[in-house]
Amino acid sequence: MRIARVARIVATALLISAVASACQKSADAPQTAAPGATVPATPAAPAATPPPAADAATPALEITTLDGSRYDLKAHRGKWVVVNFWATWCAPCLKEMPELSALDAMHEHIEVIGLAYEDIEVAAMNDFLQQHPVVYPIAIVDTYAPPADFDTPRGLPMTYLIAPDGTVAKKVLGPVTARDIESVIAAAGGPKIDQASEG
Repeated sequence: MRIARVARIVATALLISAVASACQKSADAPQTAAPGATVPATPAAPAATPPPAADAATPALEITTLDGSRYDLKAHRGKWVVVNFWATWCAPCLKEMPELSALDAMHEHIEVIGLAYEDIEVAAMNDFLQQHPVVYPIAIVDTYAPPADFDTPRGLPMTYLIAPDGTVAKKVLGPVTARDIESVIAAAGGPKIDQASEG
């Protein structure tokens, strides 16, 4: 009899312990029930709304260009935009500038914006551009506060190709050619290289 009482006490203690631990389970844990018992339905959690697209997916760029104009990348949706980080002291940057300028001048569906990533005065930059003219707008970027939606350049040149919907189609660290850019555009369904000249 005494053994039976001890067994009942142990069984009761185990049951209380099991119930207590079940209360601490995560609300996400599946509910189980003994055969034939019913488990009250828990209301379904509302469907999670997808997070908004990351800034990097459709980067914003609002900056003042050398001529005092305000450049807003959003205003150029519908076109391919080449965002080119460069500097006056960067030899590969200087080599690609005439090609980027020709690309901008020759194609209505492609635009270029040059972001000078260096500490330079506006007057000095204007003097430099007298010797290295381009048709696209140039802005001087604060090296301590570069555009937030673009990676801080780890090297120059660094170029982003922005698709007509505002998303980043390609990012290139190092020199790019007009053909490189035209090839990405053609692969994305844009005008083919041999048909893209629009004079």
